[in-house]
Amino acid sequence: MTTFDAFARFAHATPPTPPKPGQAPRPLEERLAYHSQFVTVRTPAIETLARQVRTLMILGRHQRVTARPSLIVTGPATTGKTTALLQVGRTCHLAHTRRAAPGDDSVPVAYVLVPPGATAKTLAGEFARYLGIPTTARMTTAQITTAVCHTYTAAGVKLVLIDEIHRLNPRTSTGAEAADWLKDLTERVPATFVYAGIDVTASAVFTGVRGAQLAGRASLIDCGALPARAGSREPFRELIAALEQALDLHAHRAGSLPKLAPYLHERTAGRIGSLSRLIRQAAIEAILDSSERITKTLLDGIALDHLAEEHYYRPRNPARRRTRPSGR
Repeated sequence: MTTFDAFARFAHATPPTPPKPGQAPRPLEERLAYHSQFVTVRTPAIETLARQVRTLMILGRHQRVTARPSLIVTGPATTGKTTALLQVGRTCHLAHTRRAAPGDDSVPVAYVLVPPGATAKTLAGEFARYLGIPTTARMTTAQITTAVCHTYTAAGVKLVLIDEIHRLNPRTSTGAEAADWLKDLTERVPATFVYAGIDVTASAVFTGVRGAQLAGRASLIDCGALPARAGSREPFRELIAALEQALDLHAHRAGSLPKLAPYLHERTAGRIGSLSRLIRQAAIEAILDSSERITKTLLDGIALDHLAEEHYYRPRNPARRRTRPSGR
């Protein structure tokens, strides 16, 4: 995904499609592959990000003097930050493709991961790698930067997505240089920058003078866990219902998963990534064991990611607990 060719393939790939009413049953392997990929539900975070990115791209279109306003998507792990980032990037890429004239080879979107222990040179190298800009070990950071700024501007990059921004640590000398490099890039490349990272506001990214500069230019989108209830709505139950409608199981009873919303919220702590994994894995197991339906018993037998399992209390040996002598 961190090269233009890979991102373009992702953007143009046909999204997984749920079965249609009256459609002939799909082959087993096709259904397994479908649940492995599964659909992407338009969550509130994706909707908010898409709307704000569109607005900021228009706002910064004719800005020349200073860096354009930016966005930061923050939240705990497994809450859908990268998914939101990629879906907005995909939408922007496809919108550009539909409007482009024949022969237009411009690059509307760049997607870059901040490398662990990022330095100015390694971060510049990641930007160069995305567009296939040739670099050598002997090149200085300034030389790579000049090539990156020239090529990104010439390619017409309008949206730059930077993931794993929490890896940037301005408290270290190398991290401070990387943060300064990124600030310089935002002022030299005429694009809208969107960052995503784990709990960015609590990380080193927002600390010190450099953090204040970033915070002063970026709006924050909180991609946190979905609450069980928000006013009169039940966003987590609505998400479960949308995921259930996309299942391709022959014997699953519609409405059975939303009824388990309190249990599923407790299992996943409201984290979208954990919920999606749980339902996808349960669907695959339901196909493999020929039950073709998801039940609470099946869900309870699936081990989730460590964060979710730490949150959810599960007795290690319920049978032993039941037979323990009452006098002890």
